[in-house]
Amino acid sequence: MAGLWFDELSIGQVFRHAIRRTVTETDNLLFSTLTHNPAQLHLDAEYMKDSGYGRILVNSTFTLGLMVGVSVGDTTLGTAIANLGWDEVRFPAPVFIGDTLRIETEVAELRDSKSRPDAGIVTFLHRAYNQRDELVASCRRSGLQRKKPV
Repeated sequence: MAGLWFDELSIGQVFRHAIRRTVTETDNLLFSTLTHNPAQLHLDAEYMKDSGYGRILVNSTFTLGLMVGVSVGDTTLGTAIANLGWDEVRFPAPVFIGDTLRIETEVAELRDSKSRPDAGIVTFLHRAYNQRDELVASCRRSGLQRKKPV
């Protein structure tokens, strides 16, 4: 098991995840079409030439999923019970095809579950940065996490 138990986490703990990911045209195309998002922003290079960006924008939901997904191996793999929600999702800068993203995760809050003595609720702050160290995405994510078995 790669993830950590609830009891092994501490507020302020920061994970700088080793996995980095270069976003490809195929990633963006498949994600946008699989989720039935036909926005020209994500699929039409000719349309985007005349936009303020000059090129296709990567689907922000893909960016969100990648940011959280990269964090799983170091934090919740094998110890998560349930994802409880994403809050404060932000995209302060665009992601373009060819950008390489790195992810950081910080433990923001920890509290015991009132209904499950074998678990706690953890709140993570996830942040994604591009190759120029620009913050491109962030979110606050809460989850139900197993405590270490006694």
